[in-house]
Amino acid sequence: MNIREIREILPHRYPLLMIDRVVELQEGTRVVAIKNVTVNEEYFNGHFPSAPVMPGVMILEAMAQAGGLAMLATMDFRDRLPLFAGVDHARFRRTVVPGDQLRIEVEVKHARSGTAKLSGKAYVGSDLAAEAELIFVLSDVSKLN
Repeated sequence: MNIREIREILPHRYPLLMIDRVVELQEGTRVVAIKNVTVNEEYFNGHFPSAPVMPGVMILEAMAQAGGLAMLATMDFRDRLPLFAGVDHARFRRTVVPGDQLRIEVEVKHARSGTAKLSGKAYVGSDLAAEAELIFVLSDVSKLN
């Protein structure tokens, strides 16, 4: 799945769109996505200018977007917007810096009409960079103000 196809499903746009490519998609169950980390990312202006490190919350956001893409790719959730409700067991194992490529693997553990729980891991090469369980509320887009 290329960036145009991703943009047809995910509502995120620059500077918050964190997925560049999808290399594997099992709709509603699993996704493997790529995030190319470049020095041009807005957050590197302040985190940290002399030694840029991708913020952990941005790695979690990339995982969340990948998981959201897996869910929104199914017709069951096309009218929903997955909103972050919680993060459990987040661990950051290595720094992510400009030039790295994150391979994000997310598995949907359960998804019902109102909630979802996903398990995500982000790798740089074969090194585990971060992992977390992600909890979403699946909001009806037409009811958001």
